[in-house]
Amino acid sequence: MIPEINIWAVLLATLSSMVVGSVWYTPKVFGNYWMKVAKVSPSGEAKDAVKPILITLVVSFTSALVLAGSAAISQHFYGGNFLPNTLITAVILWAGFTAARFITHDAFEGRPAGLTILNCAHELVTLVVMGLIIGLFGISAA
Repeated sequence: MIPEINIWAVLLATLSSMVVGSVWYTPKVFGNYWMKVAKVSPSGEAKDAVKPILITLVVSFTSALVLAGSAAISQHFYGGNFLPNTLITAVILWAGFTAARFITHDAFEGRPAGLTILNCAHELVTLVVMGLIIGLFGISAA
């Protein structure tokens, strides 16, 4: 059985991920700090950003699709209101998979704690915004 997924919600949630990332990592928000602690030096060439942006788009779509499917399964199991169920599902998936993996890998790679916190917080905001969009759209694409 495949969970019912609203593809329009998934597509909008995918785009929201791009917006959140663009704002989050802009130099005036957290971009300068991120570049410093992650030791990233932008080339200044727009063409160098194309591949990472395309990868991010695919990964964001995958995340939104998995969140929508997980929220539909959660809704079927728990019932109640779809919006809070979706937001709770987003936070649980973030904590159990995203944050846990970031923390583990960053610890072994010796990355600064501030970088781990920054990236984990970004992922939390991204998934909560995705959850908000998916939760507001509901399950059916009718």
